[in-house]
Amino acid sequence: MRVVVAGLGVQGRKRRAIAGVECVATVDPVNPDADYRALEDVPARSYDAVLACVPDAPKTALIEACIEHGKHVLVEKPLWAGDETTLERLETLARAAGVVVYTAYNHRFEPHFEAMRALIASGKLGRLYHCRMFYGNGTARLVRDSAWRDQGDGVLPDLGSHLLDTARFWFNALYEDIRVISADRFENQAPDHVVLASTLAEPRLELEMSLVSWRNHFTCDLFGENGSAHIDSLCKWGPSTFTVRDRVLPSGRPPENSLTLVQADPTWALEYVHFKALCANQTPADLSGDRWLVRTLSRLGNEVASA
Repeated sequence: MRVVVAGLGVQGRKRRAIAGVECVATVDPVNPDADYRALEDVPARSYDAVLACVPDAPKTALIEACIEHGKHVLVEKPLWAGDETTLERLETLARAAGVVVYTAYNHRFEPHFEAMRALIASGKLGRLYHCRMFYGNGTARLVRDSAWRDQGDGVLPDLGSHLLDTARFWFNALYEDIRVISADRFENQAPDHVVLASTLAEPRLELEMSLVSWRNHFTCDLFGENGSAHIDSLCKWGPSTFTVRDRVLPSGRPPENSLTLVQADPTWALEYVHFKALCANQTPADLSGDRWLVRTLSRLGNEVASA
């Protein structure tokens, strides 16, 4: 497959490196290292798909242009739109054109995330009570100094979209009641530390995201009636550990099995392979998850603004 990387920033460079020789061109309106300034300048016959690594505002227009020219699209998360109707229209257009529109959530391909999903599906933990996740990095100063990043809802769509997508990926549930518990602006104009919670569905959720965690880190603790499961860190910040504990009745120290990985981040390459398979199989576009995220993030954004 021949791909064009649109947006030659941090994410675009990662996508270009993973695509290797399959990347036939790069596009960026301001980066002098890009081959072209605009996608329409790239000969349409020279590529099959676009890896869209652009800011939120131009995403939908770029996707629509790709659909019109019969090009598949991988777009970096979140697939933001002003309303769900826009995404419904894009999905309809993509299906009619027979092209793939795929929103990239590379953490789904984290080995321990896949192991957690398989464990949940197995039912081994029994009834699931509570899941708490923390995702933090120390980019507050970088965000503050960016012309476009320190605005709007801040960390919520950036890291919160990952946590919300992960909850949906693992539990196959739409947490319509999730709400903002706290939203702080410690160093930035936009929120740089947010906590969310959901109490109506099972498992109950507690999601914390932060730009003021000076060591990049991810943790997850999932508690069920038969035991618990825990993730400590991601491969890119390794070592990364997945631990499963079996409950002892009536109480006591549980036996546990742990797997620790020390390896480079495999998620980008695995996701690219997945995207190419979708394209090869002409998998119909499905933006239902994106519509839920737009609906949820929009509502939460209003709560953050008033917090």
